[in-house]
Amino acid sequence: MQQPNARQARQILKFQLIFGLILTLIALPFGSPVAISVLLGAGTCWLANALLVAWVFRTYRAQALERLVLRFYSAEVAKIAVILVLFGAAFALYDDLNILALLGAYFLVQVIPTLIAAQTGSQTQ
Repeated sequence: MQQPNARQARQILKFQLIFGLILTLIALPFGSPVAISVLLGAGTCWLANALLVAWVFRTYRAQALERLVLRFYSAEVAKIAVILVLFGAAFALYDDLNILALLGAYFLVQVIPTLIAAQTGSQTQ
């Protein structure tokens, strides 16, 4: 299995964004609180992953491998912090928050586009 590069990571981000918007549209018939909760969950996932991709895949020197590893772990810690802050803000500021829709959308946006990208990537190689 190959390590993802910046182009593949951006492709997954694009899939996540589109999938999150589709989930939000699917949630609209269930009422605006559910749709907003789905949008918040999907948006949190996408924003945190976009931060990670931007942090990890900025230019680096191959000779400094230990810096790349440190950058990855730093980006993952920042991603978790962003997720906690955004979820905390959602819980604190939105009274009609549907927790199941929020967490379900987060999980689906995290997993499904990545699986699709992995499948399409393995078929083209």
